[in-house]
Amino acid sequence: MKKLSKTFVWILMGMLILGLAGFGAVSFTGSGTAVATVGDEEVSINDYARALQQEQRAIQAQSGQAFSISQMIELGLDRTTLNRLVSVAAIDNEVKRIGVSSGDDNLLREISEIPAFQGIDGSFDREAYGFALQNAGLSEREFEADIRQETARTLVQGAVISGVKMPETMRATLLNYVGSRRSFSYVLLSPQDVILPQVAASDAELQTFYDENIAAFTLPETKVITYVQLSPEMVMADIDVEEAALVELYEQRADQYNLPARRLVERLVFGDQAAAEAAKARIDAGEVTFEGLVAERGLDLADIDLGDLTPDALGDAAEGVFAVAAGAVTAPLPSDLGPALYRVNGILDARNTSLDEVRDELRRELAGDRARRLIEARAEDIEDLLAGGVTLEELANSDGLSLGQINWTADSDADIAAYDGFRNRAAAVTLDDFPTVDFLADGSLYALRLDETLEPRPEPFADARDAVNAAWEANRVSQALEQQAETLVTQTTEGGDFPETAEVQTETALTRTAYLDHTPANLMNQVFEMAPGDLRVVTGEDNTVVVRLDEVLPPAETDELNSLADAIAQQLDQSLAQGLFEAYANDLLQQAQPQVNQQALSAVQANFH
Repeated sequence: MKKLSKTFVWILMGMLILGLAGFGAVSFTGSGTAVATVGDEEVSINDYARALQQEQRAIQAQSGQAFSISQMIELGLDRTTLNRLVSVAAIDNEVKRIGVSSGDDNLLREISEIPAFQGIDGSFDREAYGFALQNAGLSEREFEADIRQETARTLVQGAVISGVKMPETMRATLLNYVGSRRSFSYVLLSPQDVILPQVAASDAELQTFYDENIAAFTLPETKVITYVQLSPEMVMADIDVEEAALVELYEQRADQYNLPARRLVERLVFGDQAAAEAAKARIDAGEVTFEGLVAERGLDLADIDLGDLTPDALGDAAEGVFAVAAGAVTAPLPSDLGPALYRVNGILDARNTSLDEVRDELRRELAGDRARRLIEARAEDIEDLLAGGVTLEELANSDGLSLGQINWTADSDADIAAYDGFRNRAAAVTLDDFPTVDFLADGSLYALRLDETLEPRPEPFADARDAVNAAWEANRVSQALEQQAETLVTQTTEGGDFPETAEVQTETALTRTAYLDHTPANLMNQVFEMAPGDLRVVTGEDNTVVVRLDEVLPPAETDELNSLADAIAQQLDQSLAQGLFEAYANDLLQQAQPQVNQQALSAVQANFH
């Protein structure tokens, strides 16, 4: 019976193993708790879940919005996180293969230097260590194993990238590009300098120009939009504002409408009365100025400037300060800090504004506030009418709203199209949308309807005639400028220098980032493509330039450029080291042949919060 019982147990165990294998448990050695295996290393379920949580918190901190696991999967962040963990596991696998590890002394030093594990005196605190790990969901054994692995990875990484330097040629090339200089001469040709006979284009000439440049006279996609609007101004006339409300608002702003007399003053404080009197005597005798006294004390005028002060703010010094003229320095007067000399820099008289002077302003403000509240109260009723099938035209006739129509394009910015809210809705509206109530920034209520969308089309010649005529005239000037520039190039080439009648301007040792007023935006780029002695015509939107490159100069030897060179070299070295280590890590990854447990991944994601 015992033998039969044992046989039966082993049969059950075998069936259990086969059943578990069907769910991905290939052994009892821990692979069932891994989302990926990389050589002899594993990416555990806990590591993957913890990394996902860290990624989630980082995104939420950056965006200020909560991200669900489905959103992270949609953005590919789950795969990015897994790839990072797999890459680390590949390095750990290589570290173990070559036998690199960190000893106990190094481990103790690393842990002791972590601030979270230190007590008040800065030394290692055993209780803080255990408490911090408990909060992080880690055991001491797991954490110390992670520290050992991280230290070993750092050693391997240092061995791969230490001493890596980008070839000097790359640094020199970039530095020469940034710091190289050019000296050049140029003549600026402006449309204002072009003298052309007054010629009126015939209808035939304009029609030909219109046909040849039809793209310039093609209207963009246009939405024909009908809208209704109810603005605060439209209802303010029907709003009565009580006198008591006006008085109350006026009294609330008494400090704004009724200002006492003030003085703009500077104050220089002395240690005692005698020192203050001696300083005033020196000023009166012309031995020193008030600014000189301030400088003798090691101060700036900004240090003693008190701004504009009322008599109450000046205290016991008010009478003396208000008694002198602008620019004068008072006799020693008391202050909170001791005897002081005051200089009056300006006199601001009292200003009293009566209620009658601001009555209309206050009435408009109060009426505007009430109008906006009234419009908000009507919004629900208007929304119900629209939902019930009332058209915008019927709404305008029955409810006092203004009716308008606009041919809206992305460039429209007049009238109601000047509001961002309207532009956004106009850009998004379709023929299938029903009018709904919305509000503009000034409190206006509006609703819109798309009537039709006009595809890009040529503007009729009759409507575009003025624009065609202006473009035709601008083209005449442009052609004249081009001819003038070509003539100047020919004269300069034949004569070996710019003609004496040309207004030549010279620039010396400019870098490619220099900017010159009234010249084409791409002038410097063109100059840096030229060889010494080359002539080139550079045309911009407003002006044309004939430029000659005179000299190519190397980068200047300045502290700023030397600092830039060091920064470039450091960045290049870091880029090379990073690229080298990434290549090394990718090679390790291919050698380790990672395998992903999709069922474990799905289980983590299904239980992720």
